Amino acid sequence: MSRPAPGASRTHEGRTYEDLVEEAVTHPTDGWDFSWFEGRATEARPSWRYAESMAARLRGTTAVLDIQTGGGEVLDFALERAQPDPPLLTVATEGWPPNVAKATALLRPRGVAVVASPEDAALPFADATFDLVVSRHPVRPHWPEIARVLRPGGTYFAQHVGPSSVFELVEYFLGPLSDEQRNGRHPDRERADAQAAGLEVVDVRAERLRMEFYDIGAVVHFLRKVIWMVPDFTVEAYEPRLRALHAEIEAHGPFVAHSTRHLFELRRPPG
Repeated sequence: MSRPAPGASRTHEGRTYEDLVEEAVTHPTDGWDFSWFEGRATEARPSWRYAESMAARLRGTTAVLDIQTGGGEVLDFALERAQPDPPLLTVATEGWPPNVAKATALLRPRGVAVVASPEDAALPFADATFDLVVSRHPVRPHWPEIARVLRPGGTYFAQHVGPSSVFELVEYFLGPLSDEQRNGRHPDRERADAQAAGLEVVDVRAERLRMEFYDIGAVVHFLRKVIWMVPDFTVEAYEPRLRALHAEIEAHGPFVAHSTRHLFELRRPPG
């Protein structure tokens, strides 16, 4: 999702709950292309501009691994901007079969090999293979494996989802969550786990970013696409809450939530 220009159209105006929900449930959810949300939802972007920063790091690199590439959209963006000096070797992993197919079709023309690999499995690569490992929003970083496949002196450069991200929306449907659930992705915890795996911290940054949902269709599609937010989400199971939220948006304007993101730059010690 991106922030539209002032005065951007609101595509939900004058449309019924049923129309909005039907459109949201029939639109494909594969990949990480969020253009469908244009005019329907917004999310501020972190100041570090991850995809562009990734592109700068790709230039002139020998071997790169992108973990959990989704549909390959972020890596494709970065490789395009890494021209005319892209990495000599680029490999990506992905665990969800529809995304494996989508990423393969998108990235094959760039010479990228997409490897089907479950998110919680060991990385299917030899020790010390990559100079640079990148990832945007991994479900759960596998720190010992990341450290293992990095060459000495190699870098892990990634943007992670932070603690309590979009929890205003999550708790609207699930009710209040525990402190343990709220802090499950805290950067301090991830930093400690990365250090325990033998990685050195070069930089960690964190930001909290405003999101706005302008219609109930945007909420439904978001929860279908980002399935870990409300793991048991279906329109049928949550219809009373969805209808109540639709009425609230119609009466009072967009539903406001906040995403959290943190940037990691870590290094495998040389030697």
